[in-house]
Amino acid sequence: MKKIISTKNAPAAIGPYSQATEANGFIFISGQLPVDPATAAMAPADIRAQTEAVLKNLEAILVSEGLTLANVLKTTVFMTDLGQFGQMNEVYGRFFPANPPARATIEVKALPKAALVEIEAVAAR
Repeated sequence: MKKIISTKNAPAAIGPYSQATEANGFIFISGQLPVDPATAAMAPADIRAQTEAVLKNLEAILVSEGLTLANVLKTTVFMTDLGQFGQMNEVYGRFFPANPPARATIEVKALPKAALVEIEAVAAR
């Protein structure tokens, strides 16, 4: 059975999708953008600031379910410029200091709202 997960502490879905869903103890978190959930403003156009904002949004969804980033099994990072991978990776590493999840990083032509980075995740209880 699928459970829909939603929290006001992360940006609301801007289309026909859920912030996250859960089934059989797995949490599937939709791609998060660097949007402040309180103001709907985008983080500054800086890969470090945007990566931090995105990961805080992922964390807020997990916390709403009594979980932490330690529960994340896999992430997919979408970036508009892999030339900024090092800066993104530096911030990402601060959020996953030990036993990091599996990850794929993909360069894309564009992201919604002209974001520089978007991250989706799969976690487990």
